[in-house]
Amino acid sequence: MGTDLHAPLGQNRPSRRRRTTVFFPALLLALAGIVGIMGLSLYAMRGDETLRQVSEDASPPTVEPAGNAAEKTVANSSDLASNGLPRSGPHSGASVERTLTDDGTVVTKYTPRQRQGEGRVLIDTPRVGQDPRMAALPNEALLEETPQGRLPVISSDGLRPMDQYARPWSGARGTRVAIVLGGLGLSQTGSQKAIKELPGGVTLAFAATGNSLQRWMQEARRSGHEILIQVPLEPFGYPNNDPGPSTLLADASAKENLARLHEAMGRITNYTGIMNYLGGRYLADADALEPVLRDIASRGLLFLDDGSSTPSVSGNIAKAIELPHAFADVTLDSQLQVEAVLRKLDDLERIARRNGTAIGVASAFDESIEAIGRWAGEAERRGIEIVGISALVTDPAKAQGN
Repeated sequence: MGTDLHAPLGQNRPSRRRRTTVFFPALLLALAGIVGIMGLSLYAMRGDETLRQVSEDASPPTVEPAGNAAEKTVANSSDLASNGLPRSGPHSGASVERTLTDDGTVVTKYTPRQRQGEGRVLIDTPRVGQDPRMAALPNEALLEETPQGRLPVISSDGLRPMDQYARPWSGARGTRVAIVLGGLGLSQTGSQKAIKELPGGVTLAFAATGNSLQRWMQEARRSGHEILIQVPLEPFGYPNNDPGPSTLLADASAKENLARLHEAMGRITNYTGIMNYLGGRYLADADALEPVLRDIASRGLLFLDDGSSTPSVSGNIAKAIELPHAFADVTLDSQLQVEAVLRKLDDLERIARRNGTAIGVASAFDESIEAIGRWAGEAERRGIEIVGISALVTDPAKAQGN
């Protein structure tokens, strides 16, 4: 029987209790719907919030060094992988604090902390060398913007440019030889010949005063070469014996020499370290050399001493400051004839067979390139592995198992 909504009060109209009973379930259903919609929205937003937490958590705390020590805090930024997952490094669960003290020592402190955020993350494991498809491109996490250009730095999770841009090698315990060819970038024909004709195991050192260095760097990296920057240092007899503009001078201030070093560093990217060009006087002056080597060490680079200066103190300083360092054993082209260079390469091979490893240096002359190319193919058939220079440096970090 229907209900007359227009009936007088008390005649066939629903009571207050009945109207309340009808209205209350409807209200509950409406509220449940609103709560459900809000819950779905919050769930959809949860992933973005998690990513924000991971990104914020990746930044290490600011370091407050004691005394008047200069502070150097490395910030970290968390990127997303191609599949949208937060990207995390092996040290992202640690607070990384780096302090540059007054004497130039870099102190790195790792302390554990709780990973924040929920859900899965992509852990980037450390590796030596780049994917060959990406070898001509710099790792942005290993660069800092400065007035002198983009300079190499150690990433916030401890990855060094020396490791990122190293040429991988077999890891076998056989005889290993590193050959470093300097002067790339000074001659277009010489640079092109070296990159195209020499095997990828030969390390190429680019002169800081060269031309079109970024283009040559990209070609060299695509061809598999490890590369260095060759920085001019003051020789004996300067200025009559002049390595060129922006030479680091023994009597100049540390600030001026570091500015010139950074100018050279900023010319290209993707290199594993620094090699001297000349520099007999500079390499023998510990007061002038130490600030430069400390800066190189703090940036995760190696230093190759070409061995041309007998009174060089680079090895002693490198050991004290834990800088990856090596001396060349043989200058291969002191006589610029193909047969003479081949004889020096034979000497290099004998040293390597006796000691296990050896390092030879040469310049990008046609005779040197021809001799090295001919010898390299024969040496590999004799069981000698030609490796990048980073494989033969004395590296305190690896010796300590870091």
